Amino acid sequence: MTTTLITNLASLVTNDPAQGDGTPLGLLTNAAVVLEGEHIAWVGPAAKAPAADETHDAQGRAAIPGFVDSHSHLVFAGDRTQEFNARMSGRAYSAGGIRTTVAATRAATDEDLEANLTRYLREALRQGTTTFETKSGYGLTTEDEARALRIAARHTDEVTFLGAHIVSPDFAEDPAAYVDLVTGPMLDACAPHARWIDVFCEKGAFDGDQARAILTAGKAKGLHPRIHANQLSYGPGVQLAVELDAASADHCTHLTDADVDALAQGNTVATLLPGAEFSTRAQWPDARRLLDAGATVALSTDCNPGSSFTSSVPFCIALAVRDMGMTPDEAIWSATAGGAKALRREDIGVLREGARADLALLDAPSHVHLAYRPGVPLVAEVWQRGSRRVTADG
Repeated sequence: MTTTLITNLASLVTNDPAQGDGTPLGLLTNAAVVLEGEHIAWVGPAAKAPAADETHDAQGRAAIPGFVDSHSHLVFAGDRTQEFNARMSGRAYSAGGIRTTVAATRAATDEDLEANLTRYLREALRQGTTTFETKSGYGLTTEDEARALRIAARHTDEVTFLGAHIVSPDFAEDPAAYVDLVTGPMLDACAPHARWIDVFCEKGAFDGDQARAILTAGKAKGLHPRIHANQLSYGPGVQLAVELDAASADHCTHLTDADVDALAQGNTVATLLPGAEFSTRAQWPDARRLLDAGATVALSTDCNPGSSFTSSVPFCIALAVRDMGMTPDEAIWSATAGGAKALRREDIGVLREGARADLALLDAPSHVHLAYRPGVPLVAEVWQRGSRRVTADG
């Protein structure tokens, strides 16, 4: 296989504490990295770099692992501009707006849904995202949920069945019957196309008992749990996530001390989604509280048409540093290695020998610029599986 030496890196975030400064970032200066096929073959100081078939001059840029966006909702149609406009004019956010997207998604063709999905994937890639998770949840019928997962699975291995996004409008008068559908025929049709199962455990969506039934049924079909937990209010979601060994509890905005302790002591990652708080003018998650307690934190976009219509992980990093108590180092780790842990992956979110060759080069000498220069398109190049997918000249 052809080897490529990327050299003249001002700094390199490896997320390997055995490298560089010995911190969780494993930060190297005056660094280089060698790619071989789809994987990393070598990482270290540029002065010690081995020979390679090809050489790429990074021109003093910083390099980071590709972002791992572990929570998104990209299989949908339409948008909710009017809802956003009303919310910015003072109307409160609630879970019910999802129904608008459900109607548009059901009416869309497969081709329309896939075109929309690939559009946002290209947008995310240009901003440094090399791995993403995405969910169903805007069909809420067996047929529409299954087709959403089939479409998503053509573009990522990290596919999540979210038939339990809200109670389908078709079952508004009989939520128990909808839970039976989600845990029965819908799950049977969707499980072959997904790795994960998720549920929105929240007032206006599903309570703790319903969420437990849905996630337990998914586990029995070989799907691993994740959960939308404690976004709009205090509730049982986080405790349920830890009890069921969910890979992640996502949102985590309203937490008791017991919730924080459970996350710190368990294997469940607290995935924070600041784009949602930005777009709904809601209370920010307290990342500092979670980190100080010893919980593992991931940052993700929650890209969706209703409450967080952004595909920009750099934007979420800037929000986390400015408003959630994270340092720039903690935020970059959470958006890369943290996202990988939320997907229970060890081959991404890190730049070390044998890992997948996913990295982004920044038009800046340090990763700190992602928070220092918010809103500026700093991602100059993106390498995904060893191939340069985004170039400095566009």
